[in-house]
Amino acid sequence: MGLVLNEKMKKYFDPETISEIKVIEGTHSASYAVELARVKVISAFPITPQTSIVEKLSEMCDRGELDAQFIKVESEHSAMAAVIGSEATGARSFTATSSQGLALMHEVLHWAAGARLPIVMANVNRALGPPWNIWADQTDSLAQRETGWIQFYCESNQEVLDTILMAYKLGEKVMLPVMVNMDAFFLSHTSEPVAIPKQELVDQFLPPYNPELKLDTDHPHAFGGLAMPNQYMELRYNIQKSMEEADRLIPEISREYARLMGRDHGAQIEEYRTDGADYLLFTSGTIAGTTRLVIDEYREKGIKIGMVKIRTFRPFPSRELREATRRCKKVGVIDRNISFGQSGIFFSETKAALYNSDHHPLMNGYIAGLGGRDVTPTNIREIADHLINSKEGQDLIWIGVKNESKTN
Repeated sequence: MGLVLNEKMKKYFDPETISEIKVIEGTHSASYAVELARVKVISAFPITPQTSIVEKLSEMCDRGELDAQFIKVESEHSAMAAVIGSEATGARSFTATSSQGLALMHEVLHWAAGARLPIVMANVNRALGPPWNIWADQTDSLAQRETGWIQFYCESNQEVLDTILMAYKLGEKVMLPVMVNMDAFFLSHTSEPVAIPKQELVDQFLPPYNPELKLDTDHPHAFGGLAMPNQYMELRYNIQKSMEEADRLIPEISREYARLMGRDHGAQIEEYRTDGADYLLFTSGTIAGTTRLVIDEYREKGIKIGMVKIRTFRPFPSRELREATRRCKKVGVIDRNISFGQSGIFFSETKAALYNSDHHPLMNGYIAGLGGRDVTPTNIREIADHLINSKEGQDLIWIGVKNESKTN
């Protein structure tokens, strides 16, 4: 492989399970995952900072490395419409987008979920305009929370690759589409060592896709027609039951992947130094890595603080979060997003999830890093200190904003 692995790396990059290690950007991690998944149809429209995903896939198709049809379209709306059509015929399909492109897809995102099509889409989290901003912000994907898509949030380029493979397995079991999110530039354009799994192991984990119901001229069916009031509600009930099934299957699929590949990113959540913690910081995406460093600093000082990284937003890991907070005193949720007029979106969902818990820790919601602003160890220390010293909960606390009033 051309790389010498130390003992720590061997635990993460098991030489028995990987074909090679590539130092690649997060966008290309997604591309290699699509190749390994043996996707048959790709459709996309370029938008910064997603473009490198489909550029790499187009090169793979052109060189014959990936046996897939690459469909060039005139918009992101058309890209999603194209993979809805291909997935409906039983062809494993993929697309990618970001920000305004995802917003343009909104109408057909509902269609993909309602039609029960397990499309996988990589979304590079980017701020919505105006003003124009091409840097990290999760509001684009979280604005799609009612569309019926399963949503994952990744911390590393390795997690992007592994999660896309798990997303196909999960989506094809519950027949729902899956969105895999990564932070713009912090992952999409940052190079990291990524283990490329052996194709035979991926094939063992992810068998060919062959749905029972599909568009087939030899066996004609009607799909997506008019549903009367005595039918529609049951169809929505079935989507909810499939989301609940996904909640049950995510840990099972994660364990299977870990057994085969030697890597475990956690299931719905990943806990870090939570044993005996009085204070917990909840994070998602790349902020988690910075938070780990600060957690270590505070633990060395004897302060009992830990971190919970939320990997899945839909289905929301309510049960896991209630269990993780069972003994802590205070919870601080760090959001790289904002629901105007309310609070951070992960905060409001977490607060709702803990409402029926037997234990009610004090909760603070922190907004940080919008539009790609750095969330530094100093920012995380400010959040940790504020949480530790809080006497009452606050829903909306701005971190790093350049004015005098930071709390509401």
